[in-house]
Amino acid sequence: MKALFLCLLMILIVGLSGCVSDTDETTGEETDVNTSTAESEVNLSQVEIVSDGQTYPAYVAAPTTEGEKPAVVLIHSFNGMEPGYVDLTEDLASEGYVVISPEWQTFEQSPADATVQQLILDSVDYLGTRSDVDTERLGLTGFCAGGRYTMLFLPQMQEFASGVAWYGFPYSGGTEAQPEQPAELIDQLEAPILIIHGTSDEASSISDIYAYATELDAEDKYFEMKIYQGQPHGFMIEDGELSDSFEAQDAYWQMVTFFDRTLKQ
Repeated sequence: MKALFLCLLMILIVGLSGCVSDTDETTGEETDVNTSTAESEVNLSQVEIVSDGQTYPAYVAAPTTEGEKPAVVLIHSFNGMEPGYVDLTEDLASEGYVVISPEWQTFEQSPADATVQQLILDSVDYLGTRSDVDTERLGLTGFCAGGRYTMLFLPQMQEFASGVAWYGFPYSGGTEAQPEQPAELIDQLEAPILIIHGTSDEASSISDIYAYATELDAEDKYFEMKIYQGQPHGFMIEDGELSDSFEAQDAYWQMVTFFDRTLKQ
């Protein structure tokens, strides 16, 4: 009986020691995971871009890691450089890109297309002065009016290897300040483009986006399209801040992976 009691006691001690050992190992693994998944460090600064004799402020975000990296020019919406766009600039930089976001409305609410085009070109020239930028791997992205600029300038600027147009206006133009519609330049498009849009966009009808996509396809131009059912115009930004909705997070991922495939590979 005594021998049986001692055996049971030994089994209990071994079992308890095993539980303590498992707990310690699990805690160590969690610490390692948290350390290894820390976000990349990013430097955010403001620079001045001189364009056509005028000085525009611009946000620049860049990873702190060494070496040349792809870069992206980010064009904010008609509502200006809201805090959400500054956050997007930093977030995209944390993915391994140098990002510049010029404030294109500094002097006019609705500048001429030629003015914005020159500002983007001068922003590209600034990127060329940086030792951490590979100018052979440049992307262009824009939101709302910036989406139209992406559709409009991507066919005209050979500096860019790809572009992402967020709820743009492919058939806006035909005025003195905006002489051309983006859809009129499809035949000049060589770079791949990702189109992101919502079906409830009242400012830029989803039917226009489908028509634009049909024209791209007819011209055998490479494009990808991500449509979000029920999403309105400008769904990435809510009250000036970056939205945390599922659709906004997924759309951000779509942009990042598209640039990864077209600028990093």
